[in-house]
Amino acid sequence: MARAMHAEALRYVPPRELERNPDNPRLIFRADDLKTLEDSIAARGILVPLTVYADGDHYYLLDGERRWRCAIRLNLATVPVIVQPKPGRMQNIMMMFAIHNARRDWDPLPTAYKLQDLENLFFESERRMPTEAELAELASLTRGMVRRLKKLLSLPQEYRDELLAELELPRPQQRLTVDHVLEATKGAEALAKRGVVDAAGEERLRRAIVDKFRTQTLNSTVEPRKLARLARAVERDEVSMDTARRVVERIVSDASYTIDDAFEETTAHADLLHSTSQLAERLASRLSEHLGGDVSPELMQSLRALRRIIDQLVQ
Repeated sequence: MARAMHAEALRYVPPRELERNPDNPRLIFRADDLKTLEDSIAARGILVPLTVYADGDHYYLLDGERRWRCAIRLNLATVPVIVQPKPGRMQNIMMMFAIHNARRDWDPLPTAYKLQDLENLFFESERRMPTEAELAELASLTRGMVRRLKKLLSLPQEYRDELLAELELPRPQQRLTVDHVLEATKGAEALAKRGVVDAAGEERLRRAIVDKFRTQTLNSTVEPRKLARLARAVERDEVSMDTARRVVERIVSDASYTIDDAFEETTAHADLLHSTSQLAERLASRLSEHLGGDVSPELMQSLRALRRIIDQLVQ
């Protein structure tokens, strides 16, 4: 665990004597965001001191890299800093996570890479890999966030490279997100588990879905979840394997064909029937609890309306 650290008094340091923290998980600093902060600093100065640690003749940032970058752009003579003792590398990474864990503007993939570094340093120290709970505590993250970041690390390198390249673009120009790739991966995996596609077909489908997100043929991030519903329909013999394979191949080969199109063509009706059947079973179980007991007038009226609909269905 990190030892207590005691800061020195506030001092003023030329910004060009500071260096970025090599273990900062944040790698992307977008120009439009920096310009807003730069304008604020130009008008009012730096109101919150930067936090740094000293290593020889150099100062390294613990907190305040955006302010530091703006100070250099503005040619400020000095910036206010609070100097902390130099941390060990594992402690440095833990501090980076702890300082920034409440911030919303960290990009997930660079954060995942730094989490991997923290996991490896724990292994070097303890000669075992940390549990999920231990890693979450070290990084000041929830266990759910740790799982999500580790899923990113399991993506093929080509997708991680694409996501990093996308992050370099201004926000209005970004088309592909981490969630797009993760949802595409889960949808393709669901069909592979049911044998609808083989390993090569799974990758072709994932690539097609990612490309459709990039071209905005697909607009809903969660649309690939309908592939899991298609897979379950195949498992229940509500949709034939040949039909499922046919629409999957069309998703891959037809640039304008969407997952919604495939779902409506193959699964929507069967899915509605299945969900209705489950609802009817739950209703029957609930109604059986009223047998032999009193039934309110309101419930009796609803049951009569329901019976009329059932009578029409079973005729």
